Amino acid sequence: MNKGHWYGLSAYGVWGLLPIYWKWLQLVPTTQLIGHRVVWSFLSLLAVMLWSRSGRGFIQAVFHPRVLLIYALASGLITTNWLLYVWAVNAGFIVETSLGYFINPLISIVLGVLFLHERLRPGQWISVGLAALGIFYLTIAHGSVPWIALTLAFSWAFYGLVKKISPLESLEGLTLETGILIGPALAYLLYAQRIGQGAFFHQGITTDFLLIGAGLLTTIPLWMFATAVRSTPLFIMGLLQYIAPTISFLLGTLLYREPFTATQLIGFGLVWSALLLLGIEGYMAGRSLRRSGNFLYPDQSTKEQQ
Repeated sequence: MNKGHWYGLSAYGVWGLLPIYWKWLQLVPTTQLIGHRVVWSFLSLLAVMLWSRSGRGFIQAVFHPRVLLIYALASGLITTNWLLYVWAVNAGFIVETSLGYFINPLISIVLGVLFLHERLRPGQWISVGLAALGIFYLTIAHGSVPWIALTLAFSWAFYGLVKKISPLESLEGLTLETGILIGPALAYLLYAQRIGQGAFFHQGITTDFLLIGAGLLTTIPLWMFATAVRSTPLFIMGLLQYIAPTISFLLGTLLYREPFTATQLIGFGLVWSALLLLGIEGYMAGRSLRRSGNFLYPDQSTKEQQ
């Protein structure tokens, strides 16, 4: 494994372990957690951008209405994803959040077909069908749609779609997204402090440091991921992305003792089968491309979408 592989492994490992961090902050209201995540992420991203002197595109985007609209949409999607994820973790639905990120790549494939006119190979269609069957089974068996998993999957997939058509590099783009959110986030946090419901400075120094650390916990894995995609083939990054939901699933079932029934096992099994087939199919397609000399690294074919 080269350095890029280790960066990718580390990024997805951190994302997989995030439930532990949010559980440490479960006494803080979810809305305040996200408010602090936005504020401290923006400040840390802005510092990195200024240090690296890479803010030219960011400054130009601020005065470009179309670009601002694209990133305002991205901000709304990432806020929805963050809010629901943190709430679900602290409400005892870690297993269902993992399902959302297991099926996310398959939903992204469908969005690519619908919006970017991409063409799927037969194996990819079968994978999508198996995942849909798994979701359908879980819906029928439990009598309700697994809305947490689907909302997380669709919000992240649409976020990736918006990022794919966005003009800025990953650092500038995420700085602009959090910059769009920082006004409302600060206003809400100051209001919570004013009415005596703010967690900052009121729940101990450990909580204060954890709230500040939420920003670093957002930016550091993103930096590792951005570094990884520059030197790691697409099919390897595709396989590494399943590390995060796998860790979360294991945390939910083994550490936090969330129930995992035989019914869930069947539904998850169908989704896992779909992902296994997708991984094998992608690996075989990658081998064919490498043999033909047309294999691309991620920085040559797509933008970094996280």
